[in-house]
Amino acid sequence: MTKPLAFAFFILHLSLPHAFAQSVPNIDRIYDPQVQTVLLYPLISQKPADRDAGSPTLLLNPPVVSLDEPVPLQLEFDDLTADYRSFRAKLVHCDANWQKSVLNDIEYTFEYNDNPITDYAVSVNAKVPYYHYRFTLPRVKLPGNYLLVVYDERNPRNTILTRRFSTYQNRLTVAAAVRFSTDPARQFTDQQIDLNIDYKGYQVLSPQDDFRVVIRQNYRDDRILTNLRPTNVRAFDQVLEYRVVDLSNTIPGGNEFRFFDIRTVVSRGNFIERINRPADRNIAYVQADVPRSQGAYIQSDDFNGQYIIDNRETGNGATGADYIETVFTLRTPEIPGVSLFVNGAFNLWQLNDRNRMTFDAGEGTYRAAILLKQGVYNYNYVVQTSGSQPRIDEMYIEGSYSATENEYEVFVYHRPPAARADQLVGYRRIGVNRRK
Repeated sequence: MTKPLAFAFFILHLSLPHAFAQSVPNIDRIYDPQVQTVLLYPLISQKPADRDAGSPTLLLNPPVVSLDEPVPLQLEFDDLTADYRSFRAKLVHCDANWQKSVLNDIEYTFEYNDNPITDYAVSVNAKVPYYHYRFTLPRVKLPGNYLLVVYDERNPRNTILTRRFSTYQNRLTVAAAVRFSTDPARQFTDQQIDLNIDYKGYQVLSPQDDFRVVIRQNYRDDRILTNLRPTNVRAFDQVLEYRVVDLSNTIPGGNEFRFFDIRTVVSRGNFIERINRPADRNIAYVQADVPRSQGAYIQSDDFNGQYIIDNRETGNGATGADYIETVFTLRTPEIPGVSLFVNGAFNLWQLNDRNRMTFDAGEGTYRAAILLKQGVYNYNYVVQTSGSQPRIDEMYIEGSYSATENEYEVFVYHRPPAARADQLVGYRRIGVNRRK
């Protein structure tokens, strides 16, 4: 290759990641069907044993970290082609609405923003072989929203997956409390989040207008409250109060998530009816479910829709866990005009063909078979109406109760004077109805 051609190829390679990042939707999504079990979590524990073995408890924390603490974010995923592929990762800075910001890479990264993913391992004794990849995200300069984009090194326009994460610096104080809704008609089904923002010592020109508050339930971007306006501005105390009466700070409590345990195929785990072991794969049948929308609330412990990866025999879920064809069954008459899905963090809360259920008229049940890595999973059932504007209803099958245990996060964004992008200047996690 001549020098001019080589230089042109190098320039093209550098420009492609930026070009495809412009067109990639800024949501959590897996674009390659051979890529499974995408995990992004903070390495809160600094113990080498936890990092190396992938301690299951680390997986239950959201990808939200403080810039003032040395806690890196870890990405893990599996490639079921069982062949080594070269992947690269790039960070995209986003505003409070998760749209790509106007910042250049050098404004929010400390180093070159295009990194190879070189840490990988091969699965051990798995009927469904895979390559397991790991990547520790580089540090960023600014608090705010980011999108991690993983793409094929040989074809930079081929996006493999995208995952959201956030970094924050608490420059103000957020106080929040959760209770049942003040609306008498919704007090047994919904939860209400009241909060104060204390911005003493923080420069802001118009506190009642400049802060953007987002409340998220159970780390889910499809369960958020936005456009909240303060009901009282205590200018002398520099405190904003959010005690709204229009119910814009109220959200359905939902129900405790169902769960099952497939950490072993030697015996039946919790809520597993039976396990078949043909030569090419293992098949686990989850005990048949029924709707829970009628009747009283039943207390149970859950992971708030999340899951952990683990293997009982090896203790190493990263490469020791196998993929199991997991069969879900819901006993209910056919529901006309809707599609029914098995939902959970295992599918990034997406409703697609992978977790769509089909109705068996002979059995009178809905069924779905999903390939899942060994672990403990939370899930529920969701219906989606058909038409040009489909509506998702999580309460039709599961019900909703204000007594449900949930986790909430409060995000406070602000664009400081002369800044070119929104920053996450306040973050608070708060639980409701905790029993442990």
